[in-house]
Amino acid sequence: MGRSIGWLSALLGNLAFHLEDITGARAHLSAAHTYGVRAGDARLTAWVWGAQSMVARAAGNYARALADAEQGLAHAPAGLARAQLHAWAQAPALAVQGRAEDVEAVLASAATELEADAVGQAPGRFGFDAAEYALHKAEAHLALGQCAQAAGQAQASVADTVSGTPGWAAATLVLALAEAASHSVDAAQRALDVPGASTRCQVALNGPRSACTSGPRRCCYLRRRGQ
Repeated sequence: MGRSIGWLSALLGNLAFHLEDITGARAHLSAAHTYGVRAGDARLTAWVWGAQSMVARAAGNYARALADAEQGLAHAPAGLARAQLHAWAQAPALAVQGRAEDVEAVLASAATELEADAVGQAPGRFGFDAAEYALHKAEAHLALGQCAQAAGQAQASVADTVSGTPGWAAATLVLALAEAASHSVDAAQRALDVPGASTRCQVALNGPRSACTSGPRRCCYLRRRGQ
C-alpha cells in the first residue's frame, strides 16, 4: 500500500509541476520520497530525486538541481532508471551551467545504461526509452546554445514517436526552439501545429533573443509522457 501511495504522490507532484504549482509539486514529491524510502523502492526514490531536480532547475536553482540529480543516481538501479536520471536530470542541470564536456560524458553514460538494459524501454509516465533519450539530448544541446545538434536530436525524437502524442508534442516544440534562430517563421508555425502550445511559447519563439542561445523556455518545457 505504501509503495502505491508513493507512486501516486509522485504522479501528483509531476502534475502540480506542469500546472506551475511549485509548492504543491514539492509537497507531493516530498511525500513520495518518504513512502519510497519506507517501502524500500529504489526506483521510486530515484525518480523522485529526478523530479525534484526538474523542479529546482525550473526555479533557477541549478546547484540544487545537480545535487538532487546526483542523489537520484545514488539510488537508481542499473539500466533504464540510471539512463533516465542521467538524461532527464543530470545532463540538463549541467547544461544550464554551460558544462558542455560534462554533459557529453553524462549523456554517454545514459546511452550505455540504455543499451545495457535487457528490455530497452518501459512504457508509462515513469518509463524511459530511446525517443525520450533523444529529447533530453536535444534539450541539453539547446541549453548549451548548440542549435544544429539540438535540432537533429529533436528530429530523431519526433521520428520515433506517434504524431499527436505528448512525446511528439514535446519533441516538436524543442525542435521549433532549436530552429528559431535561423528559421523563425517556420519554427513558429511548427509550434502552432502542436495542440495546446501556449501563447507564451509563441512569444518566446518570436521574441528578440535567439530561442536556442537562450536555452529551453519554461513555457515549452515538457516531459515526454503524461502531459
